[in-house]
Parts: sequence; C-alpha cells; structure tokens
Amino acid sequence: MLSKFFNLVKNQDKIGEPPWNYDFLYYLNEKEYHKYLEKIYYVKTGKKIDLTPPKGFYEAENSESFGGGDFSRFKFNFRSRLKTFNEKIQWIKLYGITPLMRICTDKVNVRDFVSDCIGAEYLKPVLQIIPNCHCERSEAIRPIENKITVDCHADTEITLSIRNDNNDDTDAPYRDNDVSTYFDQINWEKLPNAFVIKCAHGCKWHYIIRDKKDFLNNKRLFDIVKRNITGWLEQEFFPYEGFELQYKGMQPKLLIEPFMKENRLIEVYCFNGIPKVFADIHLDNGIKICTYNEDFSYADLVLKPEDKELMQNFPADKILKQSIDLSKKLSKDFRFVRVDWMCHEDKLYFEELTFTPYSGFSGFDKKWNLKMGSWINLEGV
Repeated sequence: MLSKFFNLVKNQDKIGEPPWNYDFLYYLNEKEYHKYLEKIYYVKTGKKIDLTPPKGFYEAENSESFGGGDFSRFKFNFRSRLKTFNEKIQWIKLYGITPLMRICTDKVNVRDFVSDCIGAEYLKPVLQIIPNCHCERSEAIRPIENKITVDCHADTEITLSIRNDNNDDTDAPYRDNDVSTYFDQINWEKLPNAFVIKCAHGCKWHYIIRDKKDFLNNKRLFDIVKRNITGWLEQEFFPYEGFELQYKGMQPKLLIEPFMKENRLIEVYCFNGIPKVFADIHLDNGIKICTYNEDFSYADLVLKPEDKELMQNFPADKILKQSIDLSKKLSKDFRFVRVDWMCHEDKLYFEELTFTPYSGFSGFDKKWNLKMGSWINLEGV
C-alpha cells in the first residue's frame, strides 16, 4: 500500500481522477498538494495549470503558518503564465494564505476583526458559542494530530427537509477530547424557536432549525443533525473543494445565531482594499441580480452560468453604497477578498470574508475571468 501511494505521487499522469479518499488527502505531504490541485483544476475546468513551487520554497517557509512566510526574494517566473482570476486563486490557496486570512476565515474569530474595523453593530447576534471562549485575533492555530475518518460533508445549504446522511460511522476517534461533547452543550431551553447552528471552521457546515419544538420532538431528525455536526467537528474542511488552506488547522467551534431571513445579499469583490466589482442579489418576489463596476455603472458580470436569466439592471441604493464603504475598511489588509453581506429588515449585517470564492472554479466568462485576474498582483506570493 505504501509503495502504491509513492508511485501515485511520483507521477502526476497516474494519479487518477478525483474525488480521492478524505484520509488520503488529509495525510498527504504538503509538498504534494500542488500535484493534486493541478488535477482537480483540470477536471473542474478542462484547463491545465502549473502550480509547482519554486526551489527552496518549503525550506524557507514560516514554520508557524504554512504559506505565510515572506517569499518575495524568489523568482516566480512561471507566475506570469497565471492570467485569470481562477488561476490566481489556485496559487493563493497554496502559497498566499496569511495568518490574518486564517483568523478571518473562522466564523467566531472574524467577529473581533469586524468589530475593530467597522463596529459591532454590523454583526449578527450570537446565542451561544461552544466552546465558551473569547477568541482573540492573535489566537494560535494549533495543529491537528489525531486521525479523522467520519465523512459527513455537505456541499449545499442544509435544511431539515433535505439532508439524510446514511453514514453511521460514529465511533471514529475525536481530534479533541472536548469535541464529542460540543453538541451536548447546546442550551436548547434558552434558544428561540428558529436559529442556525454553524461549524465555525468550515463552509456550509450548518443546519437551519425553523421550529425548535418540532425538531426536538423528532428523534430521527435530531439524531441526523447531531451525527452530522459531530462528524463535521471531527474533520477539517481544507481537503474538500481543492485545498483551501485558510481552513487548515482551524480549531473546531459551534456558533449558534438566531435565524434571520435575508431579503437581500451583497457580494463585494475587493482588490488591495478597492471594491472593483460587486453584486446585489434581491430575494423578494423571486431572485433578481445586478452587478456593478466600481463607479456603480452596470457590469455584465454573471456570477454563475445558471444565473444568466436572473440578471437585471437596477440603480444602486443607499444600502449598497454603505456596504461598499464598509468593505473598503474590511479589505484593506488583503490582496483579494470578497466581502459578503446580508440584509434583514432593511438593516445591513456582515456575513463573512471569502478569500477563495468557489475555490477558484467559478464559471465567470473569459472576459471577466481575465479582467478580474489582472486585478490580482501575485508579487511577493
């Protein structure tokens, strides 16, 4: 088995097609990540990409944070071949993740960052955080050592009427002695009728509970939620969706928020602190999407091919302009980030900082893929 593994790694052409086993990717040597990401990128986009690190990269990297060192002295000659937004996001995933990006990916830790930058009034209320700790932005990201075998990954938003995971492997070892009790620490009595349970260390690892009484009285649904949340807490997210290394080594936590039905979503694509293009997604009376250039003129950027029929042209309003001003403050420390917002009862709330949208496999057309790629400067990465 060991010799077979080394043969797979040695020759990229013999790696085979994804998806690969979670444990295999989790224990993969970091020096081999680029080979598998090249293959994933080809399968997802049909295009080849060279993500080979320069000689001496791993010897010089900051030992405290993978990909977080200063590599500006290296001559990344082949970076010039990375032109599109999607291509450059692949490079950032492997070599451009900084400690601050890791902290701001955590759904609990990012709250301190947002509060310091723009004020706590833009944060959603919190009902409970488990473990009950105040997480500072300087929190050390501890390594994960124990084996992980549970696979309860969800790739879409979950509601109780949709999810039914048949994975019964509930005896897997925990990577933290306290993780097994996290779900049991939820204070059901103090929660409102509708709320959201999120895993702070992953993407789309959450449940929406719309009726607490019905949920607690339905043993089957309760067991599914408990098993899957426990499974997510035992896993790391980075092997999914193509090595989004900002998630690597993140401390598992549960974040419980009140369910706040959004009537609008705003996504602001920021490059070196400048919002260059943004999307306003209205959800009342059907979905309507308008995308804008930085001067608020209409942009013909289609976020996903299936959204083409939903695109409209409507003028920017006060809330959209407010989100742009706030996004400038939140994005000033990052080479690229998408700042996500939601509106509830006509009030703007921060959602998250997204550093690798769609994991760099977006369906942007060629024009926008190149245009947005030109706005990302990989110098020093």
